Amino acid sequence: MSQVKQKVVVGLGKTGLSCARFLLQQGVPVAVTDNRAQPPGLDHLLMDYPSVTVSIGKFDIDLMMGAEELVVSPGVSLKENAVKKAIDSGVPAIGDIELFCRYLQKNDNGGRIVAITGSNAKSTVTTLVGDMIRQAGYSVIVAGNIGLPVMDVLLSGKTVESDPLTDDSLNVGGADFYVLELSSFQLETTHTLNAFVATILNVSPDHLDRYEGIDDYITAKQRIYNGCDVAVVNADDQKTYPVTVSGADSPKNLVTFSSQQSAGTSTYQCKRVNVDDYIYRDDATVLAINDMALTGGHNVQNALAALTIGNAIGLLDESMANTLRTFLGLAHRCQVIGQIDGVAWINDSKGTNTGATIAALNGLGPQYPAGMVLIAGGVGKGADFSELKDTVKQYVTACVLIGDDAPLIEAALEAVCEIHHADTLDLAVFKSRKLAEIGGAVLLSPACASFDMFAGFEDRGNKFITAVEGGLACG
Repeated sequence: MSQVKQKVVVGLGKTGLSCARFLLQQGVPVAVTDNRAQPPGLDHLLMDYPSVTVSIGKFDIDLMMGAEELVVSPGVSLKENAVKKAIDSGVPAIGDIELFCRYLQKNDNGGRIVAITGSNAKSTVTTLVGDMIRQAGYSVIVAGNIGLPVMDVLLSGKTVESDPLTDDSLNVGGADFYVLELSSFQLETTHTLNAFVATILNVSPDHLDRYEGIDDYITAKQRIYNGCDVAVVNADDQKTYPVTVSGADSPKNLVTFSSQQSAGTSTYQCKRVNVDDYIYRDDATVLAINDMALTGGHNVQNALAALTIGNAIGLLDESMANTLRTFLGLAHRCQVIGQIDGVAWINDSKGTNTGATIAALNGLGPQYPAGMVLIAGGVGKGADFSELKDTVKQYVTACVLIGDDAPLIEAALEAVCEIHHADTLDLAVFKSRKLAEIGGAVLLSPACASFDMFAGFEDRGNKFITAVEGGLACG
């Protein structure tokens, strides 16, 4: 009697745990492997499914080679030796988004996917689009890379005693729309997304420690457009616009957004009337930019993207404008903590790459004529920090550097601004207070990942807030 082949979940973090739980709940044979001795999801999995096959400490090549299919967590590279060997031998590899799409398409509950990626701002735009849909009266689930694993959306406490791949009786509770924030890592293992609306908000170099170069990174992002009905494109992003949909299936419709008045065919764009700036669609005023709760030029781009996506799915301008009047943004993304002695303190801990920090400085810099003190540093993921040079020269009076790659940032920026170092974030806050001028700001926007010193960007941002609100007593 031949052995039943099983799916092998590779990587047992939050995403891998959600995939394993869902498959096991559906009665699908599953095994799990992780190269960590104590992966974070292991105890939770064994509590619910104590008999599941688990191989930890290193990736189990034999287990993968014998799999029906690999379900690879986004934190595990497809170039990982054991994974690559299994794929090269003919074992197919998917990820959580592909698994989600299969079940959604199989059960056809009418929910439409809005897929959003980009090097920066994807969490903000994903959340904003979700709020717009909700305010318009539709049901919506916001999930993916933003924090809620998509497979947890499908769990819903139900158990189906059947094969969900072949049995039409599986009835997943759904929504009118699923707004998914997707990373390039997730897109690498997604084959049948077929989103109703898909967008790449922007591209700047990121994760170059995992990709062979920027073109390889862009290719992964472009997969979001495969099979989509409407492709939404940023006409202002000159680095990516010419190649945004190349290599992907041609979308049925392509629409653009732009903050430039000369954008021509863009669905939404900015226009100046007398001394005030407005967002227009065709010749109709949608919203005065000063009426937006969000501030900064980068958030105008975010609003334009959200409006274009909303228009593509049938939302009304008036309803979307009402959302923009109240949407305050996300924690750790250009979050103004407050003012101390005439200096604004801003938490942009989610700025984990150079593009995000450039966007934050360009968006906020004009508001602070006395200049900004930038706290940056961490793990650069192979980034070229010289890309910061022009923007830092324009808006930054001093940099206070922390973390592993502080020396690389110093080498890139020492010619354009004053450089200081700090061993801890508390000390960086203390030094920044002495460097900042009245009418200026201190901006934490690290241009780096956080895992050299913190549990994550949230932990980094929270510690920054604590230091600022604690009166900056340090040292």
